[in-house]
Amino acid sequence: MMAAKISAFPRKRTTGVLILVAVLVLILFAGDSAGAAPKHIRQKRSSKTLRMMARLYMACGDYDKARPLAEQGLRLARKKPDSDSELCSCMLDLAYLYTNQGDLDDAEAMCKQGLELQKKIYYEWHPYIAYALRILSDIYQGQGKYSQAADALDQAMSIMLKSHLPNEAALAPFRVDMAGVLVKQGNLAAAESCYQQALELINNSYGPEHLYTARVLGRLAKLYVLQKKYAEARPLIDRTLALQEKVYGKNHHFLAPARLVMARICQADGQYDKAEQLLKISLASLGSKQDSTNPLAGELLNALAELYTASGRYSKAEQACQSALKITAKRFGPDSDNTAMVLNNMARLYIKQEKYAEAENLCTKALTTLENLFDDNHPCVAEVLETMVQLQQRVGNTAEAAKLEARIEQIRELRKVAYEPVAKAVN
Repeated sequence: MMAAKISAFPRKRTTGVLILVAVLVLILFAGDSAGAAPKHIRQKRSSKTLRMMARLYMACGDYDKARPLAEQGLRLARKKPDSDSELCSCMLDLAYLYTNQGDLDDAEAMCKQGLELQKKIYYEWHPYIAYALRILSDIYQGQGKYSQAADALDQAMSIMLKSHLPNEAALAPFRVDMAGVLVKQGNLAAAESCYQQALELINNSYGPEHLYTARVLGRLAKLYVLQKKYAEARPLIDRTLALQEKVYGKNHHFLAPARLVMARICQADGQYDKAEQLLKISLASLGSKQDSTNPLAGELLNALAELYTASGRYSKAEQACQSALKITAKRFGPDSDNTAMVLNNMARLYIKQEKYAEAENLCTKALTTLENLFDDNHPCVAEVLETMVQLQQRVGNTAEAAKLEARIEQIRELRKVAYEPVAKAVN
């Protein structure tokens, strides 16, 4: 089923060629929007034609233009009772699209409908079902349901292993997705193992110069930054950017995630000007996509706020932090881990500004959110506790600061013991 392959492993062709084809098709058939063609022409389009046009827009990251085409395709497919396969494809395409637009409740409902229909069409262990479960896992991640996301991926990988060997390239995207869930759950050692396994499969099948290789290298570099392994992260993100620039050009918004990682490395090295430049270029590249629900815009603004705080530009830091909070809370909800970490960043800013009461309130809210979502030994919990240590030291409460430091050290030790065996088990 084609719907499942939107986020599946990329084929052996360059993205540049795909984008060129997309542009040509859109010029011939779609114009500038779903309503650009005359009405009598639009009425002749089949659901499959509309769906394929929508996919071309999605391949370029233009979900706003894809949405009316995909929704019209679904309406047409519903009118044909004998086209279950096409209806299922339309549903899963829309689930993928809604996920990327942040309409997660609609995405979940659409994905589950498509999945149930898919199970009626195909046998229980069909790979298409595994790809649909990947979409469902992505939705759960967006909702902060990380255990459910991991369960969906476990099911998907079990299905894939019924028809594929463990060392086949088709398993790579599932391992990459699982690594992302493990990062969110705080299991960084196991996540690194998953990324390494996926990269081995990708390199063997597609080579080190493939665009998908670059994307996974970028994710591994991001993980290394989380672990403060900046020396390991830099060569990976350099390769990612070099490969992506070769395909997309230097000003494309697809480069923004890699530039965000590079900016964090530069900040860690004290290169504040270069880090700021990278973040601003990335924000500018989003263009019209820099809206109030774009999670990448929220990440970039949060990183910019952190940079401004570190360099003493507190007014700019607060402005960036407020913007990041608005986007993150709207996209993920006020009680998400993403929002909690923005609050933590803002609390650190307030400590610098000697707004201690405001900082304490933010820390308390962030910590409560994280402890409700994760276990008490999650790395994000430790990050908020570190902020609280800074606060207690500033107000002269050394006894409380010492207690918090002891808890942080306990978390670090427990995580070493708890997760090293898991990382080995993934192998």
